[in-house]
Amino acid sequence: MTKVRPGAKRATSSKSAAARFSAVLLEGHKGTAVEVPFDPDERWTQAARALRPGRRGHWVRGKLEGVDFTSAIVPRSGRFWLLVDEPLRRAAGVRVGDTVRVTIDPLEDDPPQEVPPPAGA
Repeated sequence: MTKVRPGAKRATSSKSAAARFSAVLLEGHKGTAVEVPFDPDERWTQAARALRPGRRGHWVRGKLEGVDFTSAIVPRSGRFWLLVDEPLRRAAGVRVGDTVRVTIDPLEDDPPQEVPPPAGA
């Protein structure tokens, strides 16, 4: 069971906001990611928020090849990227270059403190 820091709300997803898409898992200088085929600000009408000092983005919860995860979408070079860390890649059995199926929902609240921003965020 995930612990929630005192006074914090449990991270929840917006209802009926799920996005489903397929994308190629790519390796970049900040780690692995898949390109998100939409602007999260426009689709979810939620502004990006601080993920950590100096980095803004959108916290999301979803499934990659059927494996549950919590991660972030970050903007880079005029595009939006869903960060995919090594533990998620291993659990999903995917490698760089694979086309993966993704379902994501925005989180209305920050995830529990035990969920650090993904590498590259």
